[in-house]
Amino acid sequence: MTKKIRSYIHTTTFYITSLLSLLPSLASAQSQYAECEDTCSHIHGIDISHYQGEVFWETICNNTKMAYVYIKATEGETRIDPKYEQNVLTAHRYGLKVGSYHFYRPTVPQETQVANFFAQCKPSEQDLIPMIDVEVTGGLSTEALCDSLFKFLYLVEQVYRQRPLIYVGTNFYNKHFQGKLDRYLLMVAQYSERLPVLADGKDIALWQYTGKGHLHGINGYVDKSRFMGRHQLRELRFRHRKGEP
Repeated sequence: MTKKIRSYIHTTTFYITSLLSLLPSLASAQSQYAECEDTCSHIHGIDISHYQGEVFWETICNNTKMAYVYIKATEGETRIDPKYEQNVLTAHRYGLKVGSYHFYRPTVPQETQVANFFAQCKPSEQDLIPMIDVEVTGGLSTEALCDSLFKFLYLVEQVYRQRPLIYVGTNFYNKHFQGKLDRYLLMVAQYSERLPVLADGKDIALWQYTGKGHLHGINGYVDKSRFMGRHQLRELRFRHRKGEP
C-alpha cells in the first residue's frame, strides 16, 4: 500500500468518525424542535392574530397536521385585527376549518363589543362556533367580572344563535369561574407538559399547550392547541341557518 493511499484512508476514517460522533447531538437538536402534533394522534390546531404577520397558508395546509384555526377578529369596542379578513379568506381557500375570536374587555359596554364582533365575524364565513377570549378582569371583582361576562355571552348567543367556546387560562378560571361556566365548552391555556385540570373538575374540550409553537408557514411563534379526551372537531361546528349574513 502506497503512502498516498494510506494517507487517504486515514483522512477518510477521520471524517467518518467525526460525523458519527455528531449524530447524538444532531438527534438531540431535532428532538428540541419536535412538536406535539408530530408525536401524537390528537386533533391539532392554531390560533393567530396580526402578531404572526404574513401567514403562508398553503404551506401550513400542505406540510402540517393542523385541522383548524381560530383567527382573531376583534377586541373590545372598536379594535379590528388588521389581518383578519385576509386570514379568513386564505385559510378557507386552503382547506382549514375556520373559527373567529373576540378578546373580551370587561369594562367596555357589552352591546358595543358584540356589535364590533358581529360586524367582522359573519356567520356565513364560519366553520366553527365563535370563541371568546377571557384573560383580564379590567380591575373588576370576581362577582362584577362574572356579571359583565355573562351579559356579554347572553348577547353573543342571541346574535349567533349558539353558545360560544370560551378561552381561559387554568389559573384565571380557578380564581374567577369555578362552577360558573358549566354551559360552555372550554379551551384552556396551560403551557406545560402536564395535562390541565380545573379545580372544580370541569371537563376541558381543548388544551392550548404552548404559546411558542413552531410551524412551517409562520415565522416566529404560534399558539397551538389540541382536543382533549374524546372531544372531536364536530362539537365546534357552526350551525348555519338560512338568511345569515
